[in-house]
Amino acid sequence: MDHSTPGSLPANRRPPAQARLRRILAMDAAGMTVFALAYLLAAGPVARALGVAEQLVLVAGALMLAIGAGVGLLASRSRPPAVPVRLVIAIGIAWALASVVSLALGWLHPSTAGTVWIILQAVPVTVFAALQSAALRTRA
Repeated sequence: MDHSTPGSLPANRRPPAQARLRRILAMDAAGMTVFALAYLLAAGPVARALGVAEQLVLVAGALMLAIGAGVGLLASRSRPPAVPVRLVIAIGIAWALASVVSLALGWLHPSTAGTVWIILQAVPVTVFAALQSAALRTRA
C-alpha cells in the first residue's frame, strides 16, 4: 500500500528531474549565501585564518552573494531556463578551476589552512555543477 500524501511521490521513486534541478539549485544557493555572509561579516578573521588578503575575502563574499541570489532566483522558477542554468554550471566550473589554478601558479600564497580550504571549497562547487548538469540533461 502506498502511504504517500496526495500529490507526493511514493517513497520508492525519485522526484522528477525538474524538481531535482530546483532542489539542487536551492541547496547551491543556500550554501553560497551562508559562506558569502560569513566572508562578508568576518572578512578580517577569515583572511587571517586563510593567510590571504582581506580584500580577496570581501570580493569572494560579494561575488558569492550575487551568484547565490541569482541561483536562488532560478530555483524559485517552476521551470528554470536552460541557458541561465548552464551559466551557473559554467561559473561553478570556472570558480573551481580558478581556485586550483591560483594555487598551482602561485597567484596566492595562503597559509597551510588556506591552501587546504581553497582546495576543499572547490569540491562542493564541482559537485553542484555536476549535479545541476545531470539534472538539466534528464529533465523533461
